[in-house]
Amino acid sequence: MNLIQKLYRKEKRKRLEKTLGPIAAYYGTFDEDNRLLSRRGQVEFLTTLRYVEKYLQDGMRILEIGAATGRYSHYFAQKGYAVDAVELVQSNIEHFQKKTLPNETVTIRQGNAMNLSFFPDNTFDITLLLGPLYHLYTFEDQKQALSEAIRVTKTGGVIFAAYCMADAVLILHGFGGGEIRKFIARGKVDTETFSCHSGKKDIFQLIRKEEIDALREAFPVKQLHYVATDGCTNLIRHAVDQMNPADFECYLNYHFITCERLDMSGISDHTLDIFQKI
Repeated sequence: MNLIQKLYRKEKRKRLEKTLGPIAAYYGTFDEDNRLLSRRGQVEFLTTLRYVEKYLQDGMRILEIGAATGRYSHYFAQKGYAVDAVELVQSNIEHFQKKTLPNETVTIRQGNAMNLSFFPDNTFDITLLLGPLYHLYTFEDQKQALSEAIRVTKTGGVIFAAYCMADAVLILHGFGGGEIRKFIARGKVDTETFSCHSGKKDIFQLIRKEEIDALREAFPVKQLHYVATDGCTNLIRHAVDQMNPADFECYLNYHFITCERLDMSGISDHTLDIFQKI
């Protein structure tokens, strides 16, 4: 993206924020679909698919909460699964609908992850919560979103909850990008613990594993996996983007082998907490 395009996107986002709010404005100017199609984005996408497919069986019903433009929903619908999707941002819903193929059994409706009252209890076999927890800024709101995801999932069903990790941002942008003192001055980083504090204007809520554990432990669920979905990819993103196919395949194999190692999870931009409703 050149400078003119960046300036245009920045001005467009400012205009949208006035009418739609920060989150809708962000996704109204950000190409989420192509993010997952990029070489670096494929690592997160393929890792998530790898774990969802461990638990998928024929005839299962899938819910995706915070479906964005439908990269995951359409993938599974095209595999023959019945998929229901919920998305907050209208522009994402429009993109989702345009990409829907005639042979897909998929629905999408506008909604908030904290209120899925249009779905009855115990409806879905697989529930994907791959975006909303990025944008909920209090423990209570995060807990409410998890509560709703668990409620609509069948007993024995599996929930996939994705998070944005604080230390990956501190390392790459704070220290690597020379922004750390700016973050501290704005009250976004605690100098005692280096934990992060986000608000709506920051768009993303940054979290650590101990906070994820506290959220999950509030519910009657069994943890199955804790996965660093992109591992060290963003730290070496330029090298990953330039890998030839053979080297990229080798890197993916390395990543798949190491992505559940706890010593890798703190540097991952995204993690996936996978648990079963009991």
